[in-house]
Amino acid sequence: MNTNQKVWFITGANKGIGAAIVKEALSQGYSVVAAARKKEEAEQNLGAHSNLLIVPLDINNDQQVDNAVKATVEKFGRIDVLINNAGYGLLGYFEEMSEESIRRQFETNVFGTMKITRAILPIMREQGNGFVVTVSSTSGIKAVTGGSVYSASKFALEGWAEGMNIDMKQFGIRFMLLEPGAFRTDFANENASMQIPDLHLEAYEEARENLAKVFRTMNGTQTGDPAKLAKGLIKVVNSEDAPLRLLISKPAIPAVEAYYKNRFAEFEKWQDVSADSDFEE
Repeated sequence: MNTNQKVWFITGANKGIGAAIVKEALSQGYSVVAAARKKEEAEQNLGAHSNLLIVPLDINNDQQVDNAVKATVEKFGRIDVLINNAGYGLLGYFEEMSEESIRRQFETNVFGTMKITRAILPIMREQGNGFVVTVSSTSGIKAVTGGSVYSASKFALEGWAEGMNIDMKQFGIRFMLLEPGAFRTDFANENASMQIPDLHLEAYEEARENLAKVFRTMNGTQTGDPAKLAKGLIKVVNSEDAPLRLLISKPAIPAVEAYYKNRFAEFEKWQDVSADSDFEE
């Protein structure tokens, strides 16, 4: 299929990484569906283009999911690439998060992602091909201070997408996890994409303030360029040997390398205990 016949469906497309992928895909000749909760913001940030369809989409809303997929098929007739980008970060300490706030994190990051994927997979199966990219995070590889619940949601996506990549190969559908580090978006902005805990415990007063300083310092100074991420992503999606996981962050490379080395060393150190767990013959 020619590039200009392929259709990309991108969630969370009104700003940040999602908007950057939309713009790059359009520049490379793809037809693009930009799906976002804030449709007006998407229209302002993306402008008009003959190959662009902007649709309202809350990935937790069954009716909006159905409407967005139907509108895509009516306009373009197919969906070749799904970018599961919609989500947010609930960042802070677990004990200061209500159960309701944690459930909301999982409803969006995990179950919302599964919902839109479930709606699009039948189209890809009928086509006999498709590519599903789920945006995870370096926090889907290793947890960091204040990221336990956010990491839990991303770890869930990692296991799901890895399993789906196995199960969907029979239909010609590939899955890939995109693992960005810190990119210059609104992710660390508590007035935009980031959410903070809804409870306050005295025991965490000092730690909470220190963590807030980290986020305030990070916001707007991240080294990652969303436009470069978009270029790299499209290059990998078009390759014949796309990986299951794509780490994309220069500063994260040594940290992730050290993490895996330490994890393997721990595995090796305790192999005797691991092995000594079967019935004696």
